[in-house]
Amino acid sequence: MANIEFEIVKHISVLSESPKGWKKELNLISWNKLEPKYDIREWCPDLEKMGKGLTFTEEESKELGKVLNFNRQQEVALENVDFLLFCIIKI
Repeated sequence: MANIEFEIVKHISVLSESPKGWKKELNLISWNKLEPKYDIREWCPDLEKMGKGLTFTEEESKELGKVLNFNRQQEVALENVDFLLFCIIKI
């Protein structure tokens, strides 16, 4: 099996932590000395072992942000419609 090199260029956020101490993190990582990518995966406490993850280029991460923001805006709009309908029914 080929040896994969990685360097965590920047720790961005811990998204969650399991009872055993593994953390799902968002980091900027350079894999095999290539351009760093945004990376979401689980890491053991000492960062020696990792789970499967997803990597995103700068462009992909921007697109993901747009999609998540748009989705949240739609949810908020639906909540507002539900509230308005509730108010109308009460009147």
